[in-house]
Amino acid sequence: MFAQWSPAAGSSLFGNELLRDAFVRARSSVAPEPRVLVVDIDEDSLARLGPWPWPHSRIADLVETLLSRYEARGVALDIVLPDPGDALGDARLAALARHGPLVLAQAFDYDFGHIRPQQLRGGVLGGALQGATGPAVPATGYIANHAGLAQASHIGNIGFIPDPDGVLRRVPLVTSFDGRQYPALALALVDCCSGRPAPPLPRDPLLRVDYQRDWNAYTLVSAADILSQSIAPASASARLVVVGSSSLGMTDRVATPFAASRPGLGVQAAILSTLLDRQQGRAPTPWPGRLLACAFALAAVLVATFAFPRLPAAASVSLLAALSAAWLLVAFVAAPHDPGFSTTSPLATNLFLLAVAVPYQWQLTQHKSRRLLDTLRQYVAPGVVAELLRSDMEDPLAPRLLDVTTLIADMQGYTSQVESLSMEEAAELTRAFLDCLTGPVIAMQGTLDKYTGDGLVAFWGAPLPLEHHADLALDAALEILQRVERLSREREKAGLPRLRVRIGIESGPAMAGDFGTSFRSIYTAVGDSVNTASRLEQAARDYPHDVIIGAGTVERARRHRFILLGERHLRGKGKSTTLYTLDTGQVHPMPLFRAAEARA
Repeated sequence: MFAQWSPAAGSSLFGNELLRDAFVRARSSVAPEPRVLVVDIDEDSLARLGPWPWPHSRIADLVETLLSRYEARGVALDIVLPDPGDALGDARLAALARHGPLVLAQAFDYDFGHIRPQQLRGGVLGGALQGATGPAVPATGYIANHAGLAQASHIGNIGFIPDPDGVLRRVPLVTSFDGRQYPALALALVDCCSGRPAPPLPRDPLLRVDYQRDWNAYTLVSAADILSQSIAPASASARLVVVGSSSLGMTDRVATPFAASRPGLGVQAAILSTLLDRQQGRAPTPWPGRLLACAFALAAVLVATFAFPRLPAAASVSLLAALSAAWLLVAFVAAPHDPGFSTTSPLATNLFLLAVAVPYQWQLTQHKSRRLLDTLRQYVAPGVVAELLRSDMEDPLAPRLLDVTTLIADMQGYTSQVESLSMEEAAELTRAFLDCLTGPVIAMQGTLDKYTGDGLVAFWGAPLPLEHHADLALDAALEILQRVERLSREREKAGLPRLRVRIGIESGPAMAGDFGTSFRSIYTAVGDSVNTASRLEQAARDYPHDVIIGAGTVERARRHRFILLGERHLRGKGKSTTLYTLDTGQVHPMPLFRAAEARA
């Protein structure tokens, strides 16, 4: 008996239930059900014995044959007989139902939407449970058997309530009507004939059917073969039997998670298997599915909160996909253990994170990227900027105390070089010279602090710490010397004077960060080592060496050799400073120092 509305269906039907249907199909088994026999009044039976309705004597013959010849434990008729038939057949059926293991059927109607002009009232109800058993689904009408069968000891309900999409996933296990409660057909059969106490009724009167097997997995025999006794008696011995019809002409077809059209007889068999599992303690152990879903959704939010700021948008989407796949696996395992929880709640959480959190985090990342690029792209190597964007530092531009190596370079005699040149030629010389200085700094992962007219200030070790920042600065100095030498040779060919670059290098702690104002941002480093590098560059005019190096750089270097130049009192320093220069492979009368020797 179909209805248009289901009190069990929630707003998430087309997510949760469809996902559960997929789980049902994935878990379905072809293993035979040895406890249940399905006797089908199929097309072949109707062709051999005549069209429906059959004489009630023939139905009584079918039941008696199952109980006597085939020694069935009990028989349930998935057929309502609202009208009397032949008197002898009705008398035999009434006797079997009153004194034997036969369960008759009646169908309740659940017209919650009041789509029928008047309530159904057909036949005489029977088989009410003794006393209230707990929650029950209220019915609005019924079609029952005729009065001659109303005194049967066991009568079960075959009416059902499909979900709004028409799929039958739950059945009323207990139905209430006019103050009395009535069991489902399978429940009445188990209570009557299983040989064990009836299983405890669940709190929810709507039982979710555990579709472990599809129609073709049940032991199925034709009613005509039973009547002709053409099958082996052992095939039905000690089984519970459900008799019904899969014939299209009898229109007992329903939609199940397996397919849009399945015999209702198969659903009764599935309900019976579900109740037998509960009775025999083979039902899945109850799990707190709702708690599991909430915990997983909360864990997904926490993981996303921690990971999204540290991952690019594509990786965040992949993370959500991985979390969703993990939940599908968990839900697949947990679904049979808790019929009531929503399998799609964590997926909805992930969908929300995908729709809101990922774009929001992407926007924050873009803002962070623009800010970093605006401040650093003129000063830092592209690789360093890329690393900063990938880093998890909350504010990489904030001033921090870091160990850095500072390089300060300048052109000696700049004024004399440009005084005889035109403005355009002077500008061209300045650009070419600064190119010689800037290229090696950027190539060696340095940070360009500023240009000083005809020179520059650069440092290594900020904004990202570098393990070998001293060696990188020395590599840049050597490359600067080579580039300036090439530029000088080109000028000499044009009859112009040579160029000389002076470089001062020192390493040590310095405060590096954005020291700009509200009007302008500037990323720079300040500290004693920076000041010393400036003094060393000025001291280079008094030496024949282009690169003057402080003790801090010598101590931190690993790949270079040095020449000791002695000590010198630098301006602004209270003590004398030990000076070094790079060993470029030439023979010098002064002592050579490796970095290890200098540290010793």
